[in-house]
Amino acid sequence: MQKLAAVIAVLGMSVCAAGQATPSAKKPCENLKAEIAKKLDEKGVKVYTLGVVDKGKEGDGKVVGICDGGTKSIVYSRGGSASAQPEAKKPQ
Repeated sequence: MQKLAAVIAVLGMSVCAAGQATPSAKKPCENLKAEIAKKLDEKGVKVYTLGVVDKGKEGDGKVVGICDGGTKSIVYSRGGSASAQPEAKKPQ
């Protein structure tokens, strides 16, 4: 549980606060997604899903990043099941 809380705290830094744009909102989605995946891998998270979806269509996943000028969201789901159908991260 503490590991999950730490991961969410790290990922929460990528999310814009109170709807204000952050530097990550200006990044291309694939670049930001790769940075987030690297952080998750470094924390030892094995099975997860990261997906890029249109803003407002995040589904049940946790928004961990905003990209493409604030038009898209990066969504994190544990275990690989998300209603937004993002691309699954496979363990190596």
